[in-house]
Formats: sequence, C-alpha cells, structure tokens
Amino acid sequence: MSILAILQHIRFQDILDILFLSIVTYHLYIWFRDTKAFRVLVGLLGLGLIFTAARAWGLFLTTWMFQILWQVLIILLIILFQPEIRQVLERFNPLKNLGWPKLPPPPEWADRLAEACFAMACLRIGALLIIERSNRVDELITGGIPLEAPPRSELLFSIFQKESPLHDGAVVVRQGQIVEAACFLPLSAAENLPSKLGTRHRAALGISERSDAWTVAVSEERGEVSLARDGQLFTMSSAGELSKQLSLAYVAAAVPEGSKFQRVRQFVTRRWRFKLVSLVLVSALWLLLAGQQDFEVTFRVPLETYSLPSHLEILEPARPEIQVTVRGLRKDASTLNPRDIRVRLDLAGAAAGTQNFRIFQNLITMPSRQLDVVRIQPAELTLTFGPKVESAGETGAPAAETAAPTEP
Repeated sequence: MSILAILQHIRFQDILDILFLSIVTYHLYIWFRDTKAFRVLVGLLGLGLIFTAARAWGLFLTTWMFQILWQVLIILLIILFQPEIRQVLERFNPLKNLGWPKLPPPPEWADRLAEACFAMACLRIGALLIIERSNRVDELITGGIPLEAPPRSELLFSIFQKESPLHDGAVVVRQGQIVEAACFLPLSAAENLPSKLGTRHRAALGISERSDAWTVAVSEERGEVSLARDGQLFTMSSAGELSKQLSLAYVAAAVPEGSKFQRVRQFVTRRWRFKLVSLVLVSALWLLLAGQQDFEVTFRVPLETYSLPSHLEILEPARPEIQVTVRGLRKDASTLNPRDIRVRLDLAGAAAGTQNFRIFQNLITMPSRQLDVVRIQPAELTLTFGPKVESAGETGAPAAETAAPTEP
C-alpha cells in the first residue's frame, strides 16, 4: 500500500474526519488529564500497542488473550469511567444549546451578596452559593429545599449557621432569587487540587466543570472566599473584587475591532502543543486504518472493440469511452490506474446503421479481484457503423496497362 497514493486521493470528508477527531481528542485530554481516568486511558493505550505488536509478530497466545479481553472491554470502560462518561455527555448535551442563551441582566444584589460572603468568612461560617447563568443546574444537583427569597445577608447567615438544618449544602441563586437550599453537588474528579481544599471547594469546582454556573465558596477553616468558574478556582481578595466578578458573569463583553482574528489566533495558539500532538496522532491513526476503508474511484476508459467485420467501421462516436466507477479497499482502489482497466466489446454481429450495445460488468477486466464495478455510464452505448472507406492503394485492383505502339 502506498501512502503517497492514499494522500493523492484524499477527500474533503477525510480532512473533516481528521480535524473533528483531533478536536475531540484534544478536549478529552484537557478534561481527563488530571483525573484517574486519564491514567487508565494511558494504560489501555499501552495494552493496545502490546496487542498490535503481538499480532504483528505472530504471538498466538498473547493475541488470543487480548482478544478475550477486548470482548469485555466495553463493560469495563462503562464501569471504570461512569462519572467521566456522564460528565462528557453533560457537556455535549444538545438540549442546553437550543436557541440563544439568555443571561439575566447584571445583578443589583452583587454588592450585598459579596459583602455577606466576606462577613461570613470573617466569622468562619462556611457557605456555598451557585450563581446560575444560562445553563440550568437542576439535573446536576440532588436534594434541595425550594425557597423563593432575595439573597439578603440575614437570610444567608440563617441558612449557613451550623445550627440550621439547611447549612449542609449549597443554595442556588437564579434570576436574582434564592430558589433552593441544602443542595448537594457533584465533586470534581481532578487530582491535582491542593490538599487544603475540602469537600466544599471540590463541589464548587465540580458544578463549574459541568455547566457555566459560577460558584462562591466560603471556607470556615481559613476564612477565605473563592470563586469557581470553568473548572478553575480563584481566591477573592475583597468584597469589591467579588462583586465585580459577579457582575461580569452577566455582562456580555463588547466585541472590539479585530476580535474575530484575535479569537481565531487564540484558538490556534492556545495550548498549541497539545493540539499539534492530537492532530499528529489522529493523522497517523487515519493513515494506518485508511487502507481498510471502502473507497470509490471513477475513471474514463477507452472502449476496445474486436471482431468488427472488415467491411465496416465505427462512424460515431469516433473514440467511444466508458465511465467506470470502482469500489474496493482504499489500499487497492487508490493505487488503481486507468490503464489497468479494460472494456472490450465484441462487434461480430455489427451491421451498417445504428445499433445499441449493453455494457455489462463481464466486459470489464481489472487487475485485482478485490475490486468491484459499481457503476457504468453509459450502461447502453449507441454506435453508428458504415462501409469502410478504402484508399486507392488498398483496393487491390490491377493498374491499367499502357498500350504498346503499333509497328508500321
């Protein structure tokens, strides 16, 4: 199989296939690189390389054992990656992307909420607040006591006091109102988090990894206020900084001139090493498997005729051609040459005038039996025959004799 021949016949669909899988591979790496699942994926990749090498070297027993393992691999992946699979499906949920995302207006309560959070931090009162944006978090949380009240400091203090039955959990702030309290959140699966972060901060990161919600976490041990967004945790230095961040959560940034170019440039250059590695790996895998792909190629082949009566010739078309579409494995079809295909038509029954001839597959010969003819155009060929015009030198008539002069 020639890689150059495969690259010469690369299609737009193939380029789109490689780019799409490269993007998916890059995002899966970014999501899983700091989790236990990433180590398992690396281990499975190593086992896959061992299986490929064992199969290539003819190690019968090793290959047989791996084949048995692959049969239960799907079940093992579902068991091992259950939280990660759910997280990926939540990120790709198409229902949350229907229509245009509508953010509420900038909150007027941001200052009061920020001051309440820092007041609880000074009193070592732990708290967890979900600031819902365009994505609903109902499907990501469990439990919860319905409420309908503005996020006033007095209410937040009463909720998160240790003696309160609602202090163990988070409150959900939606459209400037507290709608639920005592909610339990999914924990972050990241492994590189500092040991000082407890369950409250891991829960804040977990909900921010699965939605666009921002979460405020107040630590009762250290008296710090942190803001979790997009899977990252930021420590707030003052109530003013937190208020400004909460206001930015609902304000669409103005689009400056040239921002489209800057966004495209940032998309390409940001973490470009990871993106390049993903592209190279997917391209190499595509080249490795491309030879086993079903592939179609179309050629125009000149028609070869034989057994044409000697007194006839083809008048129209002068040089008949047949368009042949061939399907087979890419390793065979991509290396096919038009000169390798022959279409031969028997004209023993031809007569002067116009005749139609059916072009059947048995009239076409190809160099490999692994290739199939899937389409012939035209399926019926119209040929016009006429008497063969012969030149004077080809008639075979004797030349006229010159009369001898008469003797007197």
